[in-house]
Amino acid sequence: QVQLAESGGGLVQPGGSLRLSCVASGSRYSFGTMGWYRQAPGKERESVATISSGGTSKYADSVKGRFTISRDNAKNTVFLQMNSLRPEDAATYYCTVTQFGGSYWGQGTQVTVSS
Repeated sequence: QVQLAESGGGLVQPGGSLRLSCVASGSRYSFGTMGWYRQAPGKERESVATISSGGTSKYADSVKGRFTISRDNAKNTVFLQMNSLRPEDAATYYCTVTQFGGSYWGQGTQVTVSS
């Protein structure tokens, strides 16, 4: 069973940075697209950034130029470097990976942006 373990969330001041990590385990096979979604209270879950197995990345317009997604295939890990954080970036961030047509989700890590 594929399991995802996220880390790196926390409290940061506006303009600050955080780096989220997500390690996928439980499979001997490589993963397809990996990504990050977020959900703020009272809002729907939204895609933040995704990265294909080949390294092609896509970003939500709201984070372009501030967030960078990357992956380490050898370690089955996906990262999200978040810079210039804004209060509206505060949310629970979820890692997701795909494999053989299925999607797996992490439990989420909380990001709070406040002075």
